[in-house]
Amino acid sequence: MSAKPKLALYWAASCGGCEIAVLDIKEKILDVDAFFDIVFWPVAVDFKVKDVEAMDDDQIDLCLFNGAVRTSDNEYMANLLRQKSKILVAFGSCACEGCIPALSNTTTKAATLDWAFADSPSTVNPDRVMPQTRTETPVGVLELPEFYETVHSLDQVTDVDYFVPGCPPQAHQIWAVLETVIDIMENNKPLPPKGTVLGAGDKTCCDECPRERQEKKIKGFKRIHEVIPDPDQCLLDQGIVCMGPATRSGCGGMCVAVGVPCRGCYGPAPNSKDQGTKMISALASVIDSDDPEEIDRILDGIIDPVGTFYRFSMAHATLGPVRAGNGSRSEVAS
Repeated sequence: MSAKPKLALYWAASCGGCEIAVLDIKEKILDVDAFFDIVFWPVAVDFKVKDVEAMDDDQIDLCLFNGAVRTSDNEYMANLLRQKSKILVAFGSCACEGCIPALSNTTTKAATLDWAFADSPSTVNPDRVMPQTRTETPVGVLELPEFYETVHSLDQVTDVDYFVPGCPPQAHQIWAVLETVIDIMENNKPLPPKGTVLGAGDKTCCDECPRERQEKKIKGFKRIHEVIPDPDQCLLDQGIVCMGPATRSGCGGMCVAVGVPCRGCYGPAPNSKDQGTKMISALASVIDSDDPEEIDRILDGIIDPVGTFYRFSMAHATLGPVRAGNGSRSEVAS
């Protein structure tokens, strides 16, 4: 009997929700286990990095890598799993676009560490002691990964074969991807073109939305807790910022169907390189004013524009990250 294909899953800079979402395929996880030999999944089984280091190159058939690259350890594991895997998949929004961790790119490493370890209301650190990569102690040397200036998506640090967006990817899409891979391997079918976005659609979230769009002009923006929206009307038409026009389809419009505006977690719409500028363009077409002062007032109703328009795609934003010092490049090569 031939050996089963080998599957690896790894969690870098992220909340870990993508790892848990794999279990949302429910009993189909048994089909995955029956087909694959899971050789690395630290969140679920006691594997060690040294186990991966000892593998031959390309010994892993498929690796689902979730999480952005924030530290030297994240970068090392990204490159290691690339070396050991035939197919490396950026799995979930953090790996694909940077997601929430990449919002840190709007500030500096120093400011991030200051807030986390000294300046936040919940922190007691009067001596402002900061984490060090190497610390001598009476019982030995303690080592921590280096915390990088910039958060990167997986494809910004290593070669990626495919992308599965979502925060997290929806269970039906995860299974669709795994089922497709199993079919390809079982029947010796050709792989999709490199760089293909899997487990997603080729339109926008608006195309999946059940609400009626009338393209009304907007005189002001409201936050979702400030209004009870009409259950049938487009949320954007009601003055609620909804990222649907700038977001790839694939989620099934789950949020908008229950009255919650799309946040953009499936990444930029097809043929759009920058999710934020795409959304800004969409909003510019619906604001009902030609007066600059009134336009400014209307736009002031959008709280945290960067966090709204780039919540999931900051690592790939055209505007780029804040740089420390003299504006030199970050530690990881783009």
